[in-house]
Amino acid sequence: MTAIFDNCAPRYSKEVQSSINFSGLRHDFFLEAKAELLARTLRNHFGARKPSVALDIGCGVGLLHSRLAPLFDRVVAVDTSFVSIEQAKRLNPSVEYSVVDQSLPFDAGTFDVTLTVCVLHHVSPKLWPAFMAEMHRVTRRDGLICIIEHNPLNPLTRLAVSRCSFDADAVLLRATKTTALLKGAGASDINTEFFLTLPTRRRFAVPVERLLRRLPLGAQYLVSAKA
Repeated sequence: MTAIFDNCAPRYSKEVQSSINFSGLRHDFFLEAKAELLARTLRNHFGARKPSVALDIGCGVGLLHSRLAPLFDRVVAVDTSFVSIEQAKRLNPSVEYSVVDQSLPFDAGTFDVTLTVCVLHHVSPKLWPAFMAEMHRVTRRDGLICIIEHNPLNPLTRLAVSRCSFDADAVLLRATKTTALLKGAGASDINTEFFLTLPTRRRFAVPVERLLRRLPLGAQYLVSAKA
């Protein structure tokens, strides 16, 4: 998988855009939706206090980080793809990037927030429990774990994944599976929110999305939990 992302890093944005062109939306729309949901989740957990340091696992080329960086004092980000990390460094010089293997080179309880965005479906299912255990280990007690994933119950999500070359062997997880993995890792106060049910910028979409956020209709979902 690392070799695939090393090869696709220079064309990553174009590849993703090609897979979602049928929606009529730009990839930036989906990045903004993720960032807005994460910001609201952070406020719900931490209140007015800005979390000190966050870890993004499987950050890829760092397209989300210009939107994430203002939410924290420090952002640390890791990936197994050297080429992706080098590209991310050029895009976001304020973020602390490094290349890692399957384990994380950080002490227990290092981060206020640990997140991974549309990464887990690229991880071999037999490694999912270890991945979650590492996320939990490096998050401080009462810190926040956030996982964003594709919703396999949404047919348009499945269409987008089928059109993306580096998703060829993806194994999509239902939110219930992600929740079970977090519970198994020792997380608590687990919350699930589906989003991108109405992928549009029109004003009416925001209140409707809020009403439907507990139903498994959205293109993606966020599972958050207390470490």
